[in-house]
Amino acid sequence: MAEAVLIDFFGLKSNSQKNSHQVLLKTLNAVRYHHAAKAKFLCIMCCNSITCERDAAHNFELEASNGLSALLREFETVSNPSMAASLYTIKQKIDEKNLSSIKVIVPMHRKTLLKAFIDQLFTNVYNFEFEDLQVTLRGGLLKQSTEINTITDQEQEAIQNEIKTFLRSLPALKGELTIITSPLISDIFLHGFTTRTGGISYIPTLSSFNLFSSSKRRDPKVVVEENLRRLGNAAGFNVEKFYQIKTDHANDVWIMGRKEPESYDGITTNQRGVTIAALGADCIPIVFADPVKKACGVAHSGWRGTLLGVAMATVHALITEYGCSLEDIIVVLGPSVGPCCFTLPRESAKGFHNLDPECVRLFDSPNPYVDIRKATRILLERGGILPQNIQDLNQDLNICTSCHPDKFFSHVRDGLNFGTQIGFISIRE
Repeated sequence: MAEAVLIDFFGLKSNSQKNSHQVLLKTLNAVRYHHAAKAKFLCIMCCNSITCERDAAHNFELEASNGLSALLREFETVSNPSMAASLYTIKQKIDEKNLSSIKVIVPMHRKTLLKAFIDQLFTNVYNFEFEDLQVTLRGGLLKQSTEINTITDQEQEAIQNEIKTFLRSLPALKGELTIITSPLISDIFLHGFTTRTGGISYIPTLSSFNLFSSSKRRDPKVVVEENLRRLGNAAGFNVEKFYQIKTDHANDVWIMGRKEPESYDGITTNQRGVTIAALGADCIPIVFADPVKKACGVAHSGWRGTLLGVAMATVHALITEYGCSLEDIIVVLGPSVGPCCFTLPRESAKGFHNLDPECVRLFDSPNPYVDIRKATRILLERGGILPQNIQDLNQDLNICTSCHPDKFFSHVRDGLNFGTQIGFISIRE
């Protein structure tokens, strides 16, 4: 049984203007009869603007008549000439109620078009079922329509442009976009670490500057792309030349210019104008820069990747591929979970204790506290990186992601539906 029911009156075409209220009344009564007992959200989507339908017979003002007024109070009405704006508003209402099973009652000639919008604005978290509005009415009040099974490339592009234009109009949430930088990195590089402020993501654990989209989360790819567009504008990089790691919690490194692996936790490049980024939401986003050879890298270092040596694997890629020297490489550790909040089962914590007992607190407990930042520094120094070329104690970068919900996303704190910040770097053109 659907948790939410959406009725699409956006492009409704009745046989005559006098039938409009009959169509509304009969449809709403049918939906109430079949769904009101179990559905937690009943919604009407329509267009009441002359920019949508100039013919008065197709312009549905939801007036109070024939018992319609009382019935309408059981439904939420979303009216907007923009389909993108209407569906985004409805998505917000559905997400507020944490619903995922949605029935859409729609004229068949609009199903494919509506589905194209839904595919862009929703993720696989949601389950949609479509029903023909004509079947719901069962009374011949509507002109017969046939389902249009395809939309043209031009129509698809128009849908994408409408969605992008709408998302660009949305205000930033939770404050201004903030980029944290390190004084150790030369100005020949463009770099930074993001926080959670200044984006448009509204899901509480993803709000607002989430930079990773997953089919298991409610933030769609188009929203993350808009957040990234805003970051590119603020930081000064080209989002068309932006590459993120494909996390595997291991130590594989992609050297740009070579064949891209299916997954990797590090990237290196010496290409100008190309921005590379590492994800983080408790795991450490690490940025590497060599101002002498003009090469850079990023790494995603969770507890597994830390023990597997992903940081030094990235350093070795810089050395072997670009001729970098250990003494020239700068390494900056971005925001991550601190030893105050991060625990592991004792068996997993053994690797850190073996590395250095100071990396583990309360080792004899079932779930000792682990310091992945200290472990990373130890491994980098043992690998030959100069201690003064490692920045891990900057007051803006060293604060615990889990302890600061106002500034950072955190898997430890927020659970599976967590947002993601990044560390990024590029060589200026």
